[in-house]
Amino acid sequence: MIRKILVYPDLELKKKSAPVAIIDDKIRELARDMAETMYDAPGVGLAAPQVGVHQRVIVIDVSPKDEDPGLIVAINPEIVHAEGESFEEEGCLSLPRYGANVRRHAQVVVRALDLEGKEVVYRADGLLAIAFQHEIDHLNGTLFVDHLSPLKKDIFRKKYRQMMEEARVGA
Repeated sequence: MIRKILVYPDLELKKKSAPVAIIDDKIRELARDMAETMYDAPGVGLAAPQVGVHQRVIVIDVSPKDEDPGLIVAINPEIVHAEGESFEEEGCLSLPRYGANVRRHAQVVVRALDLEGKEVVYRADGLLAIAFQHEIDHLNGTLFVDHLSPLKKDIFRKKYRQMMEEARVGA
């Protein structure tokens, strides 16, 4: 089932998510719905808070569109090691039509549980490393624009407000 993606400035996006205590059919259904929602949007990642569920669940798929899906479902993900630096443009399904360069780690090691409750470790770089950091931020109530300098945040707010007003007028 495709779920509604919450859009900035919805305050639900700023709430911290709780760890998943039991991986049951409800969590598996959430992960399936999130994957379907992410692919439909389309996007490369989605965190449960973006669909109004404050549980530590993320889905990511950075595989090229012409290849088979490489879906990652990570429950209670945590970055256990990070190094290097990247500065790439990011976007977000909860901030449609807006992108900005964000400073992140270039490589990360993420520990999580899979849908069977088994521990998995991902060593990621490039787009996958960025996606993990971006989605884990959502679990902590942080949006990618929160990483911008105060001046760039102010510019973002003005520009985003104007973009949303133009979208409403054009609709």
